[in-house]
Amino acid sequence: MPEPRVAPLTEDEWNDDVRALLGPLRDMGGGRVLNIFATLAHHPDLMRRWLVFGNHVLGKSTLPPREREMAILRIGWHCRSAYEWGQHVLIARGIGMTDSEIARIAEGPDADGWTAAEALVLRATDELHADARIGDETWAALNDHFSTQQVMDLVFAVGQYNLVSMALNTFGVVPDPGVPSFEEST
Repeated sequence: MPEPRVAPLTEDEWNDDVRALLGPLRDMGGGRVLNIFATLAHHPDLMRRWLVFGNHVLGKSTLPPREREMAILRIGWHCRSAYEWGQHVLIARGIGMTDSEIARIAEGPDADGWTAAEALVLRATDELHADARIGDETWAALNDHFSTQQVMDLVFAVGQYNLVSMALNTFGVVPDPGVPSFEEST
């Protein structure tokens, strides 16, 4: 595995500002700080502000968790972000998605087995990735299944995780121990 371009800070490298940010995040990593956070610790002001938005997208969104994770996994797959994909495979499993459903996300919206609403979430993600907008037909169909706030949260979830995937891929953030790879989950 290649060396990261921006190595995660070790605990002995944390200043008081970083310690205040990373201490509460230990629970997300089972008692250790995930590599994404230890890497972003190089820029505490950026991380502090990003965490507020990320917390909305991941924890306070009006989009149901299943559809949120489908969108996040799909954009992570499009961006070939091993870190993002693997972390969200774990989250998707935690909300009850099966390994076969997770693997099918890589096949896209036309794969067998999706409900109409689920296929629309994947199609909207594909369109946002390809065109930086949801097309009119998909937009109208989404609004038959989801509220305006939910569709807005979908757009911001895809945008957030596209951005995060770019950062993870560019900085070379190494997946945390126990996180499945693309090959193990597709």
